[in-house]
Amino acid sequence: MTTHFTEDHEWIKVDGEEGVIGITVHAAEQLGDVVFVELPEVGKTVEKGDELAVVESVKAASDIFAPVSGEVIAVNSALEAEPAKVNEAPEGEGWFVKLKVKDASELADLMDEAGYKAHIA
Repeated sequence: MTTHFTEDHEWIKVDGEEGVIGITVHAAEQLGDVVFVELPEVGKTVEKGDELAVVESVKAASDIFAPVSGEVIAVNSALEAEPAKVNEAPEGEGWFVKLKVKDASELADLMDEAGYKAHIA
C-alpha cells in the first residue's frame, strides 16, 4: 500500500484499484477542532480536483478535494457521529472516503511522504 499526498493536504493510500482518502495531520492541526463532516453519496463519480467532502471546524469550513478520479465505494459514516476522529487520527480512523481509482496514472502528479514533508516545512 502506497501513500500519496496533495498540495492541499489530502492523502490517498492506494491498494490495487482502491484508494482511501483523508487529510493529513498538518491539515487537522490547522483546522482545529472538527465539529462536522459532510460526506458524498456512495456511487458518486468524481474527477481529480472535484470537491469530495466538506469538513467544518471551530475555525473554518474547508473542502476536501479528490486527489484522483474515481467512484466513491464507501464513506466513513462514523465521522458523522464523531467528527473529532478527524483530529484524533487524521491518517487512520479519521479517513473520509474510499474510491475505486479510475486512472492510476493520476497518482504520478502527487507527492510521496518526503515530498509532502518538504512542502509543509
